[in-house]
Amino acid sequence: MLQDRIIGAFTFRKGVYAEVENDASFTQTAWLIVIVVAALSQIGSTTHALHQAGGGVGRWIGSAIGGTLAAVIGFAVAAAIIAWAGRTFFDAQTDFNEMVRVLGLAYVWNVISLLGVVGAISPTLTCVVSPALLIGAILGIVAWFIAVREALDLDWTKTVGALILGLVAYIVILAIVSAVLVALGLAAVGVGALFAGA
Repeated sequence: MLQDRIIGAFTFRKGVYAEVENDASFTQTAWLIVIVVAALSQIGSTTHALHQAGGGVGRWIGSAIGGTLAAVIGFAVAAAIIAWAGRTFFDAQTDFNEMVRVLGLAYVWNVISLLGVVGAISPTLTCVVSPALLIGAILGIVAWFIAVREALDLDWTKTVGALILGLVAYIVILAIVSAVLVALGLAAVGVGALFAGA
């Protein structure tokens, strides 16, 4: 069942987000998806960034852990703000857990950032990996739009308004955590965490 839902998210199958929105038992699974995908995404982005900057294993581990924490916290804040904006400004019938379920499923698109490892292994493949990462990021945002629209049951204009508030909060959280990590000498997260999870 989980596999079908993940495939549904990757193929933009109609109704997959409505299905998880109404399945309260999927909340823990959604959080697990976010944590695992955030970790894999950070492994890819920090491996590539540290390969370019010439960092060691300690910096790589610290960067991956810090980036993962930033991504998970940013996700939680974004889900809370999108649910709040939907209820407050657009009278949507949703709550935080529903938003976690739909956005958590849409978050599977971020796993594409793991391809950053390929760019670190072979710099010549970076020209192939970079467009794939960009396309994956765009499709991930599209998945979030579809998920939020499904959860809020709003038209596209109102959905965009609620989603923009959440994405801005997500990027701000990632930027703040990245800045703190840069101040601690983990410059790779300053580059990787900011762009990998968005």
